[in-house]
Amino acid sequence: MEKIIITVVGKDTVGIIAKVCTYLADANINILDISQTIVSGYFNMMMVADRSKANVDFDKFQEELDKLGEEIGVEIKCQREEIFEMMHRI
Repeated sequence: MEKIIITVVGKDTVGIIAKVCTYLADANINILDISQTIVSGYFNMMMVADRSKANVDFDKFQEELDKLGEEIGVEIKCQREEIFEMMHRI
């Protein structure tokens, strides 16, 4: 399994979850866990996903997520799980 952490942050609008999840499905990336909240009109989502069967390489994947984020007005970031874990170790 090749776990990744995806975060989506921005002003809440209709379709954010649908557009991000549709992109992940098209890229053959499986969502393992998802959490989302809306606070004072700001959307925040965090996902753990498995990209071991992805049909796009990691660099291209990040590039496409950046483009999607720009299109829908949010910031989408993705990290490999091992990098995320190292960055958040205390």
